[in-house]
Amino acid sequence: MMEAYFFYFLENMALIIAMMYLGLKAREYILPSIAKSRTAPLVNGLLVGVLAFVIMYNPLLHEGMRVDLREAPLYFIAFVGGWFPGIVALIIPAIYRVMMEGPTVLQGILQGIMLPVLIGSLFHDWKNYRPPYALISIKRMMIGFVVFEVIKSVWMALSTPATASMALIMALMGTIGVLAMGWILNDTHRNIIRWKALEHDSTHDALTGLPNLRFFHEQVRELKYRGMPMAVVMMDVDHFKNYNDTHGHPAGDGVLRSIGRLMEESARPGDVIARYGGEEFILCFMGVSTEQQAFELADALRERIESYAFYGADQQPGGRLTVSIGAALSETEQPLDELIEQADRALYHSKKSGRNQVTVASTKAEIEKKTEYQVNA
Repeated sequence: MMEAYFFYFLENMALIIAMMYLGLKAREYILPSIAKSRTAPLVNGLLVGVLAFVIMYNPLLHEGMRVDLREAPLYFIAFVGGWFPGIVALIIPAIYRVMMEGPTVLQGILQGIMLPVLIGSLFHDWKNYRPPYALISIKRMMIGFVVFEVIKSVWMALSTPATASMALIMALMGTIGVLAMGWILNDTHRNIIRWKALEHDSTHDALTGLPNLRFFHEQVRELKYRGMPMAVVMMDVDHFKNYNDTHGHPAGDGVLRSIGRLMEESARPGDVIARYGGEEFILCFMGVSTEQQAFELADALRERIESYAFYGADQQPGGRLTVSIGAALSETEQPLDELIEQADRALYHSKKSGRNQVTVASTKAEIEKKTEYQVNA
C-alpha cells in the first residue's frame, strides 16, 4: 500500500509542477497584462482552485478518505498572494469535496482545503510582497508549510482513519511539491526581472534614466509612418562646460538628471523624450501642426528649466542655468533624420543668437508662402 501512495503522490507532484510551469509561461507570453492588473489575485486564485480540483478528481481512496496533494497549491497561493487569492482558490475544491460526500467530508475540507489557506495567509510576507514578479523567501515558505503539516498530521491522526505512515508520506510529498513550486516561481521571476532590466538598459540612458536615441528613433519613426503630426525639438544646456569646470562633473551629472526629470514632468501623453548625448536632449511633441504650437510648448519647457533652482546656477553667465532650443515641424514623407537635422540647425541658431531662447525652423510650405508674397509685392 505504501508503494501505491508513493507513486500516486509522484503523479500529483508531476501534475502540480507541469501546471504551474505552463501557467507561469502563459502569463509571461500570452497574457502579460494580467500580471500587472488588479484582477491578478482573482485570476491566480481561480487557476489554483482549478488545479486543486484536477488533483482531487482522481484521488487515492483509503477507508473512505480521499487522499491527494490539494493542500500544496492551496498553501502556496495563500503564502505567495495572501488571503484573497487563497480564499478564491478554496471555493472550487470545497464545493467539489462536498459533492463527493463520504464519511470524512468535513475533515477533508477543514484539513486539506481551509487549513493550508489559513496557514499560508498567516505566513504571507506582505511587507516585502512586490507584485507582479515578487521573489518569495523559500525558508519562510517551508517553515510555514512544516507548521501546517504538523497541525494537519496530528489532526488527521485524531479524527480520521489515516495511519502515521500515511500522514508522513503525505507530509513528505507535500513538502517536496511546495518546495518545487517555490523554486519554479523564483526562477521564472528572476529570469523575467533580468530580461526586463536588460531590455530597459538597452533602450534607456544610464545617467538620466530617460530613453536613449535608439528608442527615440524607433518610436518616432513608427509615429511618422502612421502620419501623426509632430514637432521634433533639440535642446542643449547653455555654458555646460563652464558649469562642469566650476562645480565638477558629478554636479554636472546632477544637472542632467534634474533636466531629465523636468522633461518627464512636462511631457504630455504621447510625447517622446530622450537624451541625445552629452548635454543635449531631444523631444517629439505629438499632435503639433503649427509653428506657434511648437514654440509655445518648447518655450514653456525652457522657462521651467530656467526657473529651476539648480545648485550653483548663480555662478553661470547671467546668474542662471538655461537651455537653448530648436524645433522643426514634421512634413509628409520627410525622413526622420532630415527632421532632426532641421531642429539641430534651429538649435544652432538659438545658441548663435544669444542662447536661452527657442527657434522654430520654417517649413518648406511656409518658405514658399513667404517667397510668393515677396514676389507679388
